[in-house]
Amino acid sequence: MLTGKQKRFLRSKAHHLNPIFQVGKGGVNENMVKQISEALEARELIKVSVLQNCEEDRDTVGESLKKGAGAELVQIIGNTIVLYKESKENKQIQLP
Repeated sequence: MLTGKQKRFLRSKAHHLNPIFQVGKGGVNENMVKQISEALEARELIKVSVLQNCEEDRDTVGESLKKGAGAELVQIIGNTIVLYKESKENKQIQLP
């Protein structure tokens, strides 16, 4: 689990990122979770945007992505979810 200080640090890092995934009408599926896991391994910190036509609410989407990708949910702001997962081979972010 992340501490409050670590979450604040990650939020400031994520501020400049653009969402690289969008969850739409189909909701969260296995393929999406697999791609998000790979993106997290490469980047460690990503944003996912929840589109208005998504049938699940953003909290549900955040939880299922967190569980599926084994990541930490940094924050949900508006329709954007910020996820973090420490990379095994490509560690870039040094947590405080």
